[in-house]
Amino acid sequence: MSSNNERLSKVIGVAISLCLVCSIVVSASAVLLRDAQQANQALDIKRNILAAAGELNEQVSVEEQFRNVEIRAVDLDTGKFTDAVDVDSYNQTKAAKDPAMSERLTAAEDHAKVGRREKYALVYLFREGDQLDKVVLPVKGAGLWSTLYGFLALEADLNTVAGLGFYDHAETPGLGGEVDNPLWKNRWPGKKVYGDDQDVRLTVLKGAVDGSRAEAVHQVDGLSGATLTTRGVDGMIQFWMGENGYAKFLSNLKSGEA
Repeated sequence: MSSNNERLSKVIGVAISLCLVCSIVVSASAVLLRDAQQANQALDIKRNILAAAGELNEQVSVEEQFRNVEIRAVDLDTGKFTDAVDVDSYNQTKAAKDPAMSERLTAAEDHAKVGRREKYALVYLFREGDQLDKVVLPVKGAGLWSTLYGFLALEADLNTVAGLGFYDHAETPGLGGEVDNPLWKNRWPGKKVYGDDQDVRLTVLKGAVDGSRAEAVHQVDGLSGATLTTRGVDGMIQFWMGENGYAKFLSNLKSGEA
């Protein structure tokens, strides 16, 4: 009997020791790899910004291409550039969860269903010499299963879409996950955000766009079989391109008052 107990104690001891060793290895790996993981995440975001603007060149390093991108912080309430945050360390996603750095949205305001909106946003300016060529804006909105995080790029007129892409979401592959499909993303460039009245006209339809209609210039095909994700992307556009998003900034930038 004592022999059995001794064997059981040894088994339990070995199991506990193995668990402790594994825990130490995993924890140490997480700490040691944290910097590399953060660097890779930052590089991926830069890649997505370049891709949204249609400026990504796979033959040139992302860091080299990104040297020509001007990063500025914008106060979303005033629509003007600000030095209130450091663009090198500011985390827009974390700021949206911090009551001191964000504001709660009412149900009527929250078309993107994000709950809170950060006070400051980072924008990315592409220039040709002294002239603005494109601006890339961070956007996010609730889909079916997740919040979609991405970038919307506009041409120099600040009304024509240059591109749209998402770098983080958990939508269903083959359905809502089709937001990553190059064929669908290619339907965005050339679309117009605002109408003559400066209201947001850009919208994602439930079905297909009728190209013969005048309003087609403001419309994008919906995702087949992914009604809620389609609705989420549409709400995201309505919010971020509206008065609670980037509308004031784009107006100021166009008039040279940003």
